[in-house]
Amino acid sequence: MLEPLRQGLPPVDPTAVSGSASCSLPARFEAVRGARTFTRSTLAQWGLDERFDDVALVVSELVTNALRHALPGDPRPSAGAGSGSGEAEAAVRLHLMRWSSRLVCAVRDPSEDRPGGAFEPEHTEENCALESGRGLFLVDAYSDSWGWHPLAGRLTGKVVWALFMLPE
Repeated sequence: MLEPLRQGLPPVDPTAVSGSASCSLPARFEAVRGARTFTRSTLAQWGLDERFDDVALVVSELVTNALRHALPGDPRPSAGAGSGSGEAEAAVRLHLMRWSSRLVCAVRDPSEDRPGGAFEPEHTEENCALESGRGLFLVDAYSDSWGWHPLAGRLTGKVVWALFMLPE
């Protein structure tokens, strides 16, 4: 149904990136708040405060989708008081990359499933008003383009990304 979408994604040439930042996110829904906080801080450092609302909405949707649909089992609602041996390996990773005229938000998750059925419900009269199931519709509406690609080599999973054009 959906093949990996790469069009519109800037080249992954490390010398062309003018800024990049990433953070690990645990398998808890509170990670969405942490992703927004990380995004606000990073965009402020890059002088892109005016883009925060749109970018944060997209980051929230991508991280929520990864937590909800791409992880085995259910993400925990909150950190347990006696979690023991520290933070487990991050389930999801958020990357923000800035070029002179583009910003990319990329969310990596361990699932090799393409963003299809779970990410894009059938658009019907019955589900248009639902609170859930609109994630990629919002990503599509607020970003300039989006796509995904499977990871290769030793990394397993996929990356779902969204592109924002920046004023020159």
